[in-house]
Amino acid sequence: MSVTRRTLLTATAAGTLLAALWFVPSANATVETASQSGITTASGPASGQGAQPAAEDSAAQLAETGPGVDTTPYLIGGTALLGLGAGFVTYSVRRSGDGGGGGARPAL
Repeated sequence: MSVTRRTLLTATAAGTLLAALWFVPSANATVETASQSGITTASGPASGQGAQPAAEDSAAQLAETGPGVDTTPYLIGGTALLGLGAGFVTYSVRRSGDGGGGGARPAL
């Protein structure tokens, strides 16, 4: 395979990957009001007083998500895979000898 064809193949693969990533949805948070979610609030006297609209009902509220996710396994796994990939690249460069990836050439 010629160097020009290999470069074209690499550029095509990179372009295809970028085009595929373009369609990955983003995780943007949107504010949802009570009327959009279908949640109805009970109105009535809460502590013996008249029914007064609370300011909290009209304000957007976020869900309680807890203490969060432990990301340590992801960090360790990602670091291990990054090291493994770097090891493969180093191995392939050393194996090729000249660093060009062409391998050994026969003597004429």
